[in-house]
Amino acid sequence: MLESDTASHVIAHISDTHLLGGGRKLFSTVDVASNLTRVLDRLRAGDQKIDALVFTGDLADIAEVDAYRWLRGQVEPAAAELGAELVWVMGNHDERAAYSRELFDDESDGVQDRVYNVGGLRIISLDTSVPGYHHGALSEEQRVWLAQELATPAPHGTVLAMHHPPLVAHSPLVRLIEFEEMSLLEPIVRGSDVRAVLAGHLHYSAFGNFAGVPVSVASATCYTVDVGADKSLLLSAVDGAQSIQLIHLYGDAVVTSVVPAQIYEHISGYPATLRAMVDTMSFAELREMISSKTSDFNSAEREQSADL
Repeated sequence: MLESDTASHVIAHISDTHLLGGGRKLFSTVDVASNLTRVLDRLRAGDQKIDALVFTGDLADIAEVDAYRWLRGQVEPAAAELGAELVWVMGNHDERAAYSRELFDDESDGVQDRVYNVGGLRIISLDTSVPGYHHGALSEEQRVWLAQELATPAPHGTVLAMHHPPLVAHSPLVRLIEFEEMSLLEPIVRGSDVRAVLAGHLHYSAFGNFAGVPVSVASATCYTVDVGADKSLLLSAVDGAQSIQLIHLYGDAVVTSVVPAQIYEHISGYPATLRAMVDTMSFAELREMISSKTSDFNSAEREQSADL
C-alpha cells in the first residue's frame, strides 16, 4: 500500500460511561460497567495501533469515588497494554474534586484543563463543566490560556477534547444544556493548528464543523438518545446502539469511524490469514483483485453471498 495511506495517529474516542459505584446498573437496567469492559476488550482484540484513549467526560454518573476508582482500575491497564496515552476529560456529571483526586492523585477542585503530547500530536483536554449546572462553558481565563497554548503550533497539530460539543443540538430541550457562548471560542480555534474537536454529551453520534474544523461527537457507552423517536416523546433514551469512535489522522485529513460497542454475529468478511498475502501485493495488484467485478476473488465472494 502507499505510505500516505498510513495514519500518523489513531485515537480511540469513548464518551459518557456514566459509571455507578459498586457496579450498580444505571436506571437499574443498563449494565454500564459491562458495556465499558466490552469496549476495552474490543480495542485489545483489534489489530490497530491505538495512540491515545480519549474519554470525553461524564465518566461517573454521580461522581462517586468508587466509580472513578473502578474506571481507573479498568482503563489504565488497557491503555498500558495498547501502548496508548490516556486522556481524561471532565463532564457535567463529574465533580472536579473527586475527578482530580481519583484519576490524577491531585487534591484540586479547580479547572481541569490539561495538555498531552502524543508523538507530536497535541491533545488538549478542556474542562467545559460549570459547577452546579449541566450546561457547558469556558471562562475568560480558560480562553486566554487556550489561545496561549495554540500560539505555538504542534508538529502534528492539535486535537481539542471537550465534553460539550460546539454544535447546535437537535432538540430544544438539549439546547438548554449545550455549550454556551460558542462564538467566544470560534476566533481562538479558527486559523490555529486545531485539526479536530472531539466531544460527547449528546449520547448519539453527531458530526459538524466549528471554526473551519471538523467536530466528532461520540455516542455514549451507557445509553443512547434516539434522535428519531416517536413524536409522543419529548426525549427518548434507549439501552441500545452504543458506540465509540476511531479517529484516524493522516497528513492532511482526519477520518472518523463509528465502532459499535456491541459484538454482532459475523456474516461475511475476510480471515486474518489473508493478511500475509495482501502484505506482499502491490497497490495495483490489490486494486485489480478487490475492485474488479470479474476477478476470481470477487466471483467467489459473489457466489457465496448469493448462495449460488
